[in-house]
Amino acid sequence: MSVAEALAIFAAGGVAGTVNTVVGSGTLVTFPVLLAFGYSPVTANVSNTVGLFPGSISGAIGYRRELRGQRRRAIALGAAATAGGVTGAILLLALPASAFKAIVPAFIAAALVLVVVQPLLTRRLAGRRGGSHLLATRGLLPFGIFVGGIYGGYFGAAQGIIYLSLLGLALADGLQRLNALKNVIAALANLAAAIVFVVAAPHLSWAVAGLLALGSVLGGQLGAHVGRRLPPTALRALIVVVGIAAIVKLVA
Repeated sequence: MSVAEALAIFAAGGVAGTVNTVVGSGTLVTFPVLLAFGYSPVTANVSNTVGLFPGSISGAIGYRRELRGQRRRAIALGAAATAGGVTGAILLLALPASAFKAIVPAFIAAALVLVVVQPLLTRRLAGRRGGSHLLATRGLLPFGIFVGGIYGGYFGAAQGIIYLSLLGLALADGLQRLNALKNVIAALANLAAAIVFVVAAPHLSWAVAGLLALGSVLGGQLGAHVGRRLPPTALRALIVVVGIAAIVKLVA
């Protein structure tokens, strides 16, 4: 690996760590960079997951102020995400990439629709008996987080958008607090998938993963600093823009 390649991968990790903390689509930065340097899709995907999960943890720590009072949520939903991350990682190692990647654009598009209509749906749910916690108490939120974890463990691009849309529909809380919770959920799902890859994946590049990890940790802190200063409307708009970019990249 040349110095220029190492610096480019490190920089991509920093950008991805920032984007993951603010929105959740950093894989769309690092994955194409690794492919451009000649890494196979499987090696790029596995090394990317292992390299970016420290950035997710860094972003969650950066949002610790907004996490106050959310311990029970984080534990319950984090457990669902962890189970999903393990399942998704196993599927990546066992199934052809085309089996799941074919539905990724539609998955992201559905999440974007939920982000856009979330304020309206939240107000309507809050006016009903049980409020906006109706989805959570019926177990739909943990199940949705579990499914999102499967997607995150398998590929991961825009998984944060999916988590954030589900949290916005199910929980009556501010967008910044939900974004903080999203970072914890994503960190646990990515950590679970990374452990599976470290133990079982034959295509992991430790050099790539290490450079991405260093960059993503710095990016996670930067993302927390920037993200909490964005008003809800701006953050929601950024989510939509990144999500559309994700769809374009995946279908191109």
